[in-house]
Amino acid sequence: MSPPVAPPGWSRWLVPPAALSVHLSIGQAYAWSVFKPPLESALGLSGTQSALPFQLGIVMLGLSAAFGGTLVERKGPRWAMTVALVCFSSGFLLSALGAATEQYWLIVLGYGFVGGVGLGIGYISPVSTLIKWFPDRPGTATGIAIMGFGGGALIASPWSAQMLESFGADHTGIALAFLVHGLTYALFMLLGVMLVRVPRPARPTGHAPTAHAPETAALTGPQVSARGALRTPQFWLLWLVLCMNVTAGIGILEKAAPMITDFFADTSAPVSVTAAAGFVALLSAANMAGRIGWSSASDVIGRKNVYRLYLGAGALMYALIALFGDTSKPLFVLCALVILSFYGGGFATVPAYLKDLFGTYQVGAIHGRLLTAWSTAGVLGPLIVNWVADRQEAAGKHGSSLYGLSFLVMIGLLVVGFVANELVRPVHPRHHVPSPDLTKEAADDRRQQHESA
Repeated sequence: MSPPVAPPGWSRWLVPPAALSVHLSIGQAYAWSVFKPPLESALGLSGTQSALPFQLGIVMLGLSAAFGGTLVERKGPRWAMTVALVCFSSGFLLSALGAATEQYWLIVLGYGFVGGVGLGIGYISPVSTLIKWFPDRPGTATGIAIMGFGGGALIASPWSAQMLESFGADHTGIALAFLVHGLTYALFMLLGVMLVRVPRPARPTGHAPTAHAPETAALTGPQVSARGALRTPQFWLLWLVLCMNVTAGIGILEKAAPMITDFFADTSAPVSVTAAAGFVALLSAANMAGRIGWSSASDVIGRKNVYRLYLGAGALMYALIALFGDTSKPLFVLCALVILSFYGGGFATVPAYLKDLFGTYQVGAIHGRLLTAWSTAGVLGPLIVNWVADRQEAAGKHGSSLYGLSFLVMIGLLVVGFVANELVRPVHPRHHVPSPDLTKEAADDRRQQHESA
């Protein structure tokens, strides 16, 4: 299942579309909320139950990325994309069967567990390949691909809603919608499987390094193995940085519509359901734009500086919402959009940050392990916001008062992340992989690539 080696003259700009076909597909996860009300009505579920497939999917994303990262690095991007295709599409097909037979546990198993494995493997599948093709612009390259995960909901949300309207919102209509999703995404992800290529073992004569980035050249400089990275403070500091940034972003994203409605419920101009839905769409757009915009900026100003912006300015945005958010809709919306752009940018920038610290030797595997921070934040962010809001409501508070305390907690978490980012230093040479091991690894890769060509 090794991907074919790129022939001479093959454009490296064909690799991001291959990655994008996978990420746009698995980005459907952010549109799960479209299925929540129909599932609750058709199968008699509570809000907590209807959220379970999404929550399990995010947990499995982090776990499968962590445990499968080394395997993805060894087997290559075509193998990883194929596994992602099979798992993600099978998850939808199992969910279709569950909806058709009104067996909710099959939906949890399919979308949450099986599909979640596809999410994790698919998310990390193109990372190391993109970095090897674009050593000069790793932030831009990974940002283009990971942008798809943030923007997948912009396609999936209206598409899913239209199918439910056409097929019906009962269990049969939901089953048909799941079936169409599974088959369509399988075909779309297949484009990435067929298109992906790895760099040639040696740079073609007459081509500049920025035009064709060979795999052997990508292994120059200090390199750290995935196992060695876990022994460094840098890995755990970055784990904390990513966890804090994601917690702050997903805290707004998960409760966006009711949050903006609550903030202005007691004003003379309350937010309608339609306007709240439009706000959610804007957040998705900001999430997507931040992934390519801020990650590209990191190639210019540096990873550490851009994370200073994510965490420092993010804390300021939360403070502005907490203090003045209920007095001005434009201020509330603008601050939320900035926070979500930082949320997306943090995901897209972290592979390049890892490459700067640990090299490209096993950056995909290291990235997979780091994504356990996402699993943690996926539980922590919604838990903080919802638990605090429920407690405040039980105490008789309403409107923006439901969120003041949780926003203060988010500010504190962002400050913790800011401090962790400041403590990041270059990795000590004792953690570097010896050069002979790298030479052997490169030789093995060349042999495998020639065998697959």
